[in-house]
Amino acid sequence: MKHNRQVNHILSSYFAPRGQNRMYSLGMQLAQLYLQPTDKLIGVIGEAGSGKSALLRGMFPGLELTNDDDGVYIRPLPLLNINSGFSFFAPHTYHVDIRFENGFTQMSVLAEAITEALQCGRRVIVEHFDLIYPFLNFNANLLIGVGEQVLISRPTLFGPDPKEIKDTVYQSLPYRLMAHTAEDLCELCMPKELVEHCSHDDVKHGFVISFPDNKPDLDIAKLEKRVNELIAQNLPITYVDKGHVSIGAHVHACTGPRMHVSNTGMVKNFHLLGHFIYDHLTKSYMLVGCVGDNAEKNLRKLDAQQEKQSDLIYEE
Repeated sequence: MKHNRQVNHILSSYFAPRGQNRMYSLGMQLAQLYLQPTDKLIGVIGEAGSGKSALLRGMFPGLELTNDDDGVYIRPLPLLNINSGFSFFAPHTYHVDIRFENGFTQMSVLAEAITEALQCGRRVIVEHFDLIYPFLNFNANLLIGVGEQVLISRPTLFGPDPKEIKDTVYQSLPYRLMAHTAEDLCELCMPKELVEHCSHDDVKHGFVISFPDNKPDLDIAKLEKRVNELIAQNLPITYVDKGHVSIGAHVHACTGPRMHVSNTGMVKNFHLLGHFIYDHLTKSYMLVGCVGDNAEKNLRKLDAQQEKQSDLIYEE
């Protein structure tokens, strides 16, 4: 039987946005590009706080997650509550969080339930797929890893192995959490009227805050100094609700309140590019920041790259 595959597709990579709505949008895009009706086993890999749930809600609107973002877990687990078998009226798509469920159910039982559901034509979405993979002995139809980037693969007999995806996304996630925290600290130190009209984008190990039309009256060097002062204070960062995070004594509006380090001192080597970059296409001024060991080097590289691109654009 001939299988309908995306021929020659090995691995695709996307920046993992930090805002919840942007994760929803990316999930919708990935579903349109990669998801096929014949895909029955979807494996998802990523640490807590990486945005897996938001991505899945974008890919599968209406899906009932058994571990929602408010910590409410559906019991008993629908996938295991099938004593009478999969009836005509049973759900088509099931979700299971292996890391959580393993605290209540043996891996072999979870693997058997997943296999039975697949044999009955159901689709199963498995978070922390790397944990159950050794018990299944077969790979997912579609494998998704969430770290600083979203990796999406359609594995063949030759891989990639779930561990390869895990090693990549687990290693990169700290940069994403540090960058998001630094981004929110910048907003915390900027005038409110600027924050209300800015938009956000991503770069490797960093972030972009864009301001439409007019160049902001903002001293970038002072902003960087103030943010580094807050980082040095080791302020605790905690989730407040779906739209806010607390940074020390400050409650700050945030569209990805779970995607942070636990205190500001965990943000390493934060730097801002010393000038705004003008985007001719969107007619906006961009403030670029980076974190990590090579932050200054990455900023210089980004600056050089955008200068080359600007030379190709003719002003009207």
